[in-house]
Amino acid sequence: MRQNNSVTEFILLGFTQDPAGQKALFIMFLLIYIVTMVGNLLVMVTVIVSPSLYSPMYFFLASLSFMDAVYSTAITPKLIVDLLRDKKTISFTACISQLFIEHLFGGADIVILVAMAYDRYVAICKPLHYLIVMNRRVCILFLVLAWAGGFVHALIQVLTVYKLPFCGPNIIDHFGCDIYPLLLLACTDTYFIGLSVIGNNGAMCTVIFILLLLSYGIILRSLKTHSQEGRRKALITCSSHITVVFLYFVPCIFMYVRPVSCFPFDKAITVFCTVVTPMLNPLIYTLRNSEMKNSMEKLLHNLLSPNRIRLSS
Repeated sequence: MRQNNSVTEFILLGFTQDPAGQKALFIMFLLIYIVTMVGNLLVMVTVIVSPSLYSPMYFFLASLSFMDAVYSTAITPKLIVDLLRDKKTISFTACISQLFIEHLFGGADIVILVAMAYDRYVAICKPLHYLIVMNRRVCILFLVLAWAGGFVHALIQVLTVYKLPFCGPNIIDHFGCDIYPLLLLACTDTYFIGLSVIGNNGAMCTVIFILLLLSYGIILRSLKTHSQEGRRKALITCSSHITVVFLYFVPCIFMYVRPVSCFPFDKAITVFCTVVTPMLNPLIYTLRNSEMKNSMEKLLHNLLSPNRIRLSS
């Protein structure tokens, strides 16, 4: 139960109070959201309808795109709408829900990235055992672990905040709800809670990030025994994966491996994590992947061909 319910809503200061700046940001974030949805939906549909992409790597890629699309839809539309409002508010319940969704998908994405690293390790370092190790049951197990891990992680964040007393002020110098801005508003000492957040969020991100880099280091080292063409393909795939790993973990480590505090550039880093990264992921994974590009071209050709026939007739 909440210790104090005097605060029923929070006021968000957003990015800027300048009307012209808000309109410019509205257009920019709206375009980013559209590109995010189109890109991730295109990846999902392409993987589903293309028989050549029926492999664990593309299964995880489609799962990541689904999570990014839902995550972006849960966070970005409110950010866009608030840019048109003079007073930006969010109820306590909506704030807690936003916090839960943010960490649910953030935690699930991390498990999917681990699964993708393991998939590449087996495919490159143990190719003869790949079909046996990375079977359908293992892929689904990774997906279940992703959702379960994300749920447990998000639940811990929500319970940490929900039991705190909030008696004012209720102004958040941010565009959304996150754990540190809320801890700063609590009417109690949150020092030890902040240490637990560092352990749960920051330390976890750091350890997994290091393990992923080590795993990709082992993968890249094993390429010495592969043919030149095999090394080229593996390097292209692994470079995309490593890029996405950096996009996820470096901001996470920066945000949570520190005492409870808020800095002006936290907004930019949070925007990068919640708005920009979901847009970049489909671009990173598809631009240098010839199989994905060819499958997308076939899909778009099949979608546009009937329209051409109707126009000609």
